[in-house]
Amino acid sequence: MDDFPQFMRSATNKIATTSHATPGVEGYAFDGADGSQMTFWTCTQTAVATPHVHAFDEYMIVVQGSYALILDDKRVTLTAGDEYFIPRGTRHAGEVVGATRTIHAFGGRRVERASAKSQTEDSRR
Repeated sequence: MDDFPQFMRSATNKIATTSHATPGVEGYAFDGADGSQMTFWTCTQTAVATPHVHAFDEYMIVVQGSYALILDDKRVTLTAGDEYFIPRGTRHAGEVVGATRTIHAFGGRRVERASAKSQTEDSRR
């Protein structure tokens, strides 16, 4: 399988590009009743995720491809099946190889969804 199932890629759950830390990704979000979020990301190109910090915990698993997680001076390379827990307040960045797919769980609200207008603009690019 090289993509998430269609029901996971509903346009109503598409993440706004302004919520991306990594260029060239497409993401979809699902919200928990407790304010947590699950996100599903597909990276279409090799790219660098900018350094950032969350006020909540993050858990990630690589479904396909490779993701190098950078925590201060520590580099952790994750491949399909590898998972990692990032405690709240931890500054992190990453380097992702094209065609990588990841799933992230956040202990808080991490992303905003694209509006109908921005989805139309994105589809024209």
